[in-house]
Amino acid sequence: MRYLIVGGVAAGTKAAAKLKRCDRSAEVLVVTKGEDISYAGCGLPYYIGGDIKTREELIVNTPAAYEGLTGVTVRTGCEAVALDAAAHEVTVREKDGSEHAEAYDKLIVATGATPFVPPVPGTDLDGVFCVRTPDDAEGIRSYIERNGCRRAVVVGAGFIGLEVAENLLGCGLSVTVIDAAPQVMPNAFDPEMAGFVTRKLREAGVRVLTGTALAGIAAGEGDAAGRAAAVETPAGALPADVVVLAIGIRPATAWLDGSGVETLKGCVLVDEYSATNVPDVCAVGDCAEVRNAITGQPQWSAMGSTANIAARALARTLTGTPTPYPGVLGTGVVRLLPTLNAGRTGLTEAQAREAGYDVETAVVVTDDKAHYYPGASDLVTKLVADRATHRLLGAQFVSAGAVDKFCDIAVVAIYRELRVEDLDLMDFSYAPPFSTAINPVVTAGYVLENKLSGQLETFTPAQYAAGEAADYAVVDLMPAATVPGAGWEDLATLDGELPGHAKDEKLLLVCGRGKRAYFAQVRLKAAGYTNTRVLEGGLTFNEVRVPRRGAKLPAAEIKRLKGMGCLQDKRYDDVFNVRVITRNGKLTAAEQKCVAEASEKFGSGEVTMTTRLTLEVQGVRYEQIEPCIQFLRDHGLDAGGTGSKVRPVVSCKGTTCQYGLIDTFDLSEKLHERFYVGYHGVELPHKFKIAVGGCPNMCVKPDLNDLGIVGQRVPQIDLSKCRACKVCQVVKACPMGDAQVGPDGKITIDGSACNHCGRCVGSCPFGAVTEGLAGYKVYIGGRWGKKTAHGRALDKIFTSEDEVMDVVERAILFFRDEGQSGERFADTVARLGFDYVQDKLLTAPIDKDAILAKNVTGGATC
Repeated sequence: MRYLIVGGVAAGTKAAAKLKRCDRSAEVLVVTKGEDISYAGCGLPYYIGGDIKTREELIVNTPAAYEGLTGVTVRTGCEAVALDAAAHEVTVREKDGSEHAEAYDKLIVATGATPFVPPVPGTDLDGVFCVRTPDDAEGIRSYIERNGCRRAVVVGAGFIGLEVAENLLGCGLSVTVIDAAPQVMPNAFDPEMAGFVTRKLREAGVRVLTGTALAGIAAGEGDAAGRAAAVETPAGALPADVVVLAIGIRPATAWLDGSGVETLKGCVLVDEYSATNVPDVCAVGDCAEVRNAITGQPQWSAMGSTANIAARALARTLTGTPTPYPGVLGTGVVRLLPTLNAGRTGLTEAQAREAGYDVETAVVVTDDKAHYYPGASDLVTKLVADRATHRLLGAQFVSAGAVDKFCDIAVVAIYRELRVEDLDLMDFSYAPPFSTAINPVVTAGYVLENKLSGQLETFTPAQYAAGEAADYAVVDLMPAATVPGAGWEDLATLDGELPGHAKDEKLLLVCGRGKRAYFAQVRLKAAGYTNTRVLEGGLTFNEVRVPRRGAKLPAAEIKRLKGMGCLQDKRYDDVFNVRVITRNGKLTAAEQKCVAEASEKFGSGEVTMTTRLTLEVQGVRYEQIEPCIQFLRDHGLDAGGTGSKVRPVVSCKGTTCQYGLIDTFDLSEKLHERFYVGYHGVELPHKFKIAVGGCPNMCVKPDLNDLGIVGQRVPQIDLSKCRACKVCQVVKACPMGDAQVGPDGKITIDGSACNHCGRCVGSCPFGAVTEGLAGYKVYIGGRWGKKTAHGRALDKIFTSEDEVMDVVERAILFFRDEGQSGERFADTVARLGFDYVQDKLLTAPIDKDAILAKNVTGGATC
């Protein structure tokens, strides 16, 4: 039996290897267009980010190793171009362009898929990449390193796009993700789960723009001509040094045109045994359509897992053991951030309704492991079930911890058509490091069962977001009053009566996750309250807003808004100034227009500048704060700049100033992207301010910041060139008086007094004073405000930006590691001693991962 397999990645190599294991006498030939076979396509984003160190680690097998391991013959660089099914032949084209026919007894089409590149201008520019092969990933990684890229735009918010975004963010780039769909991960997660993920991504510093289509990619100018410089959208241009297209893929089946093989939108149609409508021709992997295991309807599942499993089943069928493929559930897991994972399986709520099911759902927040165990985190679970039969139809999970094991429980339940109740008494594994005593999936099932029985009455997050609870009075059941504008009740003393609330009043019960609210509902129902609802997911999942109705804003809410960069106008109770972050005071014309428009739409029409070069939209009323911030975000800006974090970087105009010794614009923007944006989620003992000064004039007061950087130009004297002029031009040029004529008439410079402003360099007409060293002086431990401390300069003059960036990062990490909650960096330096701190910053080893993993409580109040 001669098997010809076209395609040599996941499905092709899996089928070929299994065929030879089942029938050693079979002749199996794999022809594939690429030079690599059996590579880890799903690992490409992690190669880009550096988790996978070398390209070789992505290659599961080389052609030679695979042939030796399996006995299969492999020919790379060999493209199938046509199929003659009647003659049982495939025309293939070799690397040199020659063509010939390959005969087969059985043909397996496993040509996979190719990236979709939309027909818009600029996709052929340098710096624009797809993510499909190891060459793509290697190209992205090397391009970023070679060009010093700082801004990336990822087009496509599916699994691959978000994985790429996470890895680019980890490389220190500023990342924007756009997608034409109204949510991230469309068709995989329901909108409220996708919205929760989007909030987490934005909190981590990823700019997410949904409902935003790609219109084109613009090239740079001058030295950047021919390279991507911006992504164009209907809402405006997005600056980009590198662009990754992760819009999706299309089946690579064009070569089958005219062959008689039936396709739909490029997908080869097959039965449960992967057979096509043409005798002796099968198809498997990303080029073939399978069926949904729940609905039985055709479904495209371009997943490595589907390709491998279906290919193995096909090989068994072809060698005498008929093995029908049962269909897919669309199961998938994805790492979105180092602290955010998501998984899903089965039907979403929308898909279940579309399939004709009468659906009931539950969104439940639990611990992912014993709450007291280090590293325990919230696990958000959404279950979808058929109301009539209680059959589980789908599940979605989001957590900082593992989600795959919980997702796999749901996979088994859905494949076996289990009811939610069937999981109740199963003996799942438990130990504090791994799970809770009652598995979180079972706990979520209990909640769904209570809803199905009518014991628990709720609003789902989707219902709440849609405004269905608008006429309900919110009852805060947190351990302490938390929800601004809501009435607080102490669950510990709640005996079934709520003073001030009628028994038939509509009451929305809100707590952290939903559990305390459920306990309260049970008591209230027993006392005769008839219109209570629990908000599923509580404050952990939902953004709860209570209409003010004239009540004064509580202090806790004012503090929360301050943490978002919204500062209360002391003249009013409900008016705030929204602080807009700039890049060291620099905005584009379009961004300036956006701020002006935000001021007109949401504020008083006035914009002010802060001392740290941020802008404030004045006069924003409380109800307009969220819309104002979202408007800014939609245009690439954000509010913030408060809290125990790295603050927005400030700089003078040394780039353009006559006295400037360094490019302050460029350096401060790099510092902004790497440390304000990149360290956005890193809590410090207190605020950490960075300033960049172009020269020792110190206009921006670098020595009064936690860390200050000042341009330096150290003079060097060549006495052999000094003519002992009667009027020394060097002395005249020195603004500090450090340059003097010595007793011998020769120029001298007091090195202990010289501030390295560089004004004297080149002032001697005979070249007696030249530049000896150019670089950067770094001050640490400065502060101004209620307490003032002048920073002290490190002993070293830094001669490159890389050195400066390194010492800044070391200072931030040192402060996080050895600073005490509530103290400024100046206090840390004073407490530990300058020499000790300097040694730590300049020479001592530092464990970045361990320091970032620490729990740190910030002490900043503004």
